[in-house]
Amino acid sequence: MTTTIATAPPVPGPVAAPLNRLRAGREFGPNVYSTVDVLWVLYDRILRIAPDTVDDPERDRFLLSKGHAVAGYYAVLAAKGFLPVDWLDDQGGPDSRLGDHPDRLLVPGVEIGSGSLGHGLGLGVGTALGLRAQGLTDPRVYVLLGDAELDEGSNHEAIAYAGATGLAALTAIVLDNRSASHGWPGGVASRFTVNGWTAATVDGRDHDALHAALTGHDQHRPHVVVAVVENGE
Repeated sequence: MTTTIATAPPVPGPVAAPLNRLRAGREFGPNVYSTVDVLWVLYDRILRIAPDTVDDPERDRFLLSKGHAVAGYYAVLAAKGFLPVDWLDDQGGPDSRLGDHPDRLLVPGVEIGSGSLGHGLGLGVGTALGLRAQGLTDPRVYVLLGDAELDEGSNHEAIAYAGATGLAALTAIVLDNRSASHGWPGGVASRFTVNGWTAATVDGRDHDALHAALTGHDQHRPHVVVAVVENGE
């Protein structure tokens, strides 16, 4: 009998070393590997934020709603200089600043502390509303969710409210690895477009396609990018 050994999918070059250092013999699952390409495109090519601008009111905001996939997030933050790489060696340890979910009070550049699924998009709506109220029209708010997370009712309220109020500064990114319990006729994007969002569905590992989709908002409505990652990865 032949035994097939699963191998981890490739990750962007600059992220490989910090992710391997963080992994330190542990096994990461699809929840981590499905996020890395999107995170890298965001931090390397799109987000207007750097280690020296984490408190700048004009910065873009990134919210990781899918908090259990934090390993990829920490690796990208380390690769971009937001946190020292030696912090990765003790992730989850009793004295570590890097918990199993990100903490905005402990990790530079982190905007929210995420835990239970279903809260990130609502917080993104609130953040976009706050920026609008302050007259800050340039910053964008990006929220990364999993497709199964959309089973949570709080997300449906956030989707409906953002569409009704025209929150043009808001972009949701949904990682679709076919893990949702129910799904939607017409695909994930249809859950947003019915409430007035613009939408794009792309290969979640194609960096150029991700970049085009993430910058494809029309400045008048909230935007969603569905990043499809096949084979549950």
